[in-house]
Amino acid sequence: MFFVDTIELEVLGNRSYLAGGERAAVAVDPPRDVDQVLAAAARRGVRMSHVVETHIHNDYVTGGLELARITGAVYLVPAGARVSFPRTPVADGDTVDVDTDLTLTAVATPGHTPHHTAYVLGVEGRPVAAFTGGSLLIGAVGRPDLVEPRLTEQLARAQHASAHRLADALPDDTAVLPTHGFGSFCSSAQTDGDATTIGKEKVANAALTADAETFVADLLTGLEDVPAYYAHMGPANAAGPAPVDLTPPAVADPDEIAARLAAGEWVVDLRHRIAFAEGHVAGSFNFEADGKLATYLAWMIPWGKPVTLLADTAGQLAAAQRELVRVGIDRPAAAATGGPAGWLRDGESPASFPRATFAELAEQDRRDGSGIVVLDVRRDSERAEGRIAGSVHIPIHQLHRRLGEVPDGTVWVHCAGGMRAGIAASVLDAAGRRVVAVDDGFDAAAEAGLTVVTG
Repeated sequence: MFFVDTIELEVLGNRSYLAGGERAAVAVDPPRDVDQVLAAAARRGVRMSHVVETHIHNDYVTGGLELARITGAVYLVPAGARVSFPRTPVADGDTVDVDTDLTLTAVATPGHTPHHTAYVLGVEGRPVAAFTGGSLLIGAVGRPDLVEPRLTEQLARAQHASAHRLADALPDDTAVLPTHGFGSFCSSAQTDGDATTIGKEKVANAALTADAETFVADLLTGLEDVPAYYAHMGPANAAGPAPVDLTPPAVADPDEIAARLAAGEWVVDLRHRIAFAEGHVAGSFNFEADGKLATYLAWMIPWGKPVTLLADTAGQLAAAQRELVRVGIDRPAAAATGGPAGWLRDGESPASFPRATFAELAEQDRRDGSGIVVLDVRRDSERAEGRIAGSVHIPIHQLHRRLGEVPDGTVWVHCAGGMRAGIAASVLDAAGRRVVAVDDGFDAAAEAGLTVVTG
């Protein structure tokens, strides 16, 4: 008997796993907030025999070191990874016993990183699952450009070879359990589906259906911008992350909120974009707690800049803290809950800006086309599939550095669905620009009569 429990990190688009038998289990690529893994082990009634890393992660801070310390588990880290903490180095072919008739075998799978290692779970000697980390994903592979630009092509070729090594060595019914690929920017392409096997990947994954030259060329062509905070994740993981502190931050009153804004710090409003547009503290930025908070805030904020969080409720604040520690934003400088009425000083009024649909943008364009600016904050690949003729393009993660490039006039800002447009509108509003947030699905642009072009 064996089990595999999946721990979803939805905002980051990753998964961690707990796999084991009747008495013991192994944790694979655990998140920094290790209480989730401990709770899963407690529900199963098993002890942690091993904690394993497939690689030194570039997109989140690991909880592996802390989890191993708390549980006394053996901490397995690929031997080729340069780290500054005690661990048990694991090399290709190494096998450890997890529980009775349950083993874990290391398989060198360089590509996502030079030292990347997959782990094959065996029951009575038969492979049943492969924890593939950032190697073989669902219909894709992990991107090879996160370590060093000079190594990118070499690692892309290694990805192709590693995918074939797994496919050739494992039975078709072996479950493929990747860490990345569920919306993670560590994936080389968008992936579809929730589960897969070696057999399914043999017919659906370009790493296994295309020759090496074609695969490498297509892979390198499709790579997009790397989130800026990734540069800080690898060093943090190699140094050994500190334990997390999820206790509530100090409470900020209206005077402190105003003082932090005046000092150039970031005040981040976690409420839904509709509530933010209707009324907010002038100068604050809107990163929805239910959006990709950790990804976009960590991508855009100057690293190390103090951040004050404004939330609807204590629960929303606590959830945001949990998301942010996963990407190394450990302690908010301060926080407040409630709403603008409690965040503004006496005599101050909330700032606001309008929201609109693409139909309203089309109507405004017909009335006053020369007086508006349409700003598209989607990624390059999204824009290539269709864009509004005459629109200005600045991807959301670049906007705060390129505000001077936004033409004069009222800015109608859009993305694919509304969330990123809300972030962008808040950035523009804080900079004193007149802005309208287009809170609508991009498919509605053409339906509204706007000219949408491709290429």
